[in-house]
Formats: sequence, C-alpha cells, structure tokens
Amino acid sequence: MQGIWSQMSVSYKDLCLFPDVQLHVGFKMPKFDLYDEHGDPVVHLRVRSLSGAALEWYTRQDVSKWYTWDDMAQVFARHFQYNIEIVLDHMSLTKMEKNPNESFREYGLRWRQQAATVNLPMEEKEMVEYFLQAQEPTYLGNLITAMGRPFNDVVKMGEIVEDGLKSSKIMSYSALKVTTQAIQNDTRSLLGQKEHDDVDMVISGSGHGSTGPPHQYTQPQPQPQTYP
Repeated sequence: MQGIWSQMSVSYKDLCLFPDVQLHVGFKMPKFDLYDEHGDPVVHLRVRSLSGAALEWYTRQDVSKWYTWDDMAQVFARHFQYNIEIVLDHMSLTKMEKNPNESFREYGLRWRQQAATVNLPMEEKEMVEYFLQAQEPTYLGNLITAMGRPFNDVVKMGEIVEDGLKSSKIMSYSALKVTTQAIQNDTRSLLGQKEHDDVDMVISGSGHGSTGPPHQYTQPQPQPQTYP
C-alpha cells in the first residue's frame, strides 16, 4: 500500500479535472441526469453528466491530451458507441420476460419503453402481438383473447391474471402440469398392480373363475398290445 500511495497525489490540482475554473460566490451546481454508460453518449455530452462506469472511465483518461472540447467528445463517443450500435429488434422484444420481483404493470411499462426504442416503429396491433409472444404459458393462455385490443387493455388483463394466480383462482400451467403428471403416475401404478394380479390369477388357474385346485396334467400310460 505504501508503494501505491507514494505514486498517487491527493492534492486538489491533481484530483480536480478543471482546477482553473473560477466559480462565483453562491454558485449552485445544477442537477444533471447522470450517464452510467447506457444510452446514447452524444445526448449526454450535451449536458456533460457522468456516473458509474462512465465516470470511472472518464477519470482515468489523460485530459492533457484533450486540447479542445471536440477532442474529448470524439474519444467519449467512440468509446460508448456500442450503446447505439447494439439496439433491440422485434425478436429481442419477445425474449423480454417478467422479472419475479416486478408487478405485471411494471413489466408492461418496461416492455413498452423498450419497444419504443426499436428502429422500425411498430403499430399498436403489432406491438400487442410481440408482447403476447413474450409471455410465459400461463399469461399467454389467459391473454390470447386480447389480440387486437389496445396495449393498455392487455396490461390491465394481465393484472387480473396476476391477481388470480395470487389468490389461487387461476392455476399456473407449471402447477397444472405437475398435478396432471402426479395423477397419471398414480393411474399407471394402479393399472400396473391390476395387471400383476391378473397374471397371478392365470398362473394359479383361477383366471376363468375356477375355485378348485390347479389342473394336473397326467402322462398317458402305454396300453398292452394283444395278438389274435
């Protein structure tokens, strides 16, 4: 640690990015929407606001190489260009699932916000179709009748399904599958026992309703031959 601290300076002039900026008495720093490395970097350059990984990246740069604003802006925009190159498409929306810790309304709002960023704008009817494709079987089975209705109506119907699942008025497809599988296993077990009993009955000779002892097969004895 001593070696590290010996190479680091904690003086104001070394820590401050703009040590020569003079602020008037009573100046209040405006509030910014901080950039955390998500979203279009050019938009955030307009307000010069950074946070999280973006702020960490910025503080590690050698600002002495930036003689003008354009020098800094070009480096910054190139570094975070991936945020606008990797964009959602229609199929990506179908993979946006509801998180366990969010309500269906929160999920619907999050999905709708992401749908608005898709390059090719969608009509509401198309949006509803992709939203339904993103649903897990329980919600899809109960919301399929909402096809063609406004997006807000679909979200409201989803909330009703959500309440039904919580109150056990609606059984989830996963729970229904487990219950059905258990019933099938019990049925197979009973049928298997019956078949086993039937085999025992045949072996014991009582397969046709006979109550006597099993039939005994007797080897025929040769008859003596007679001559005229």
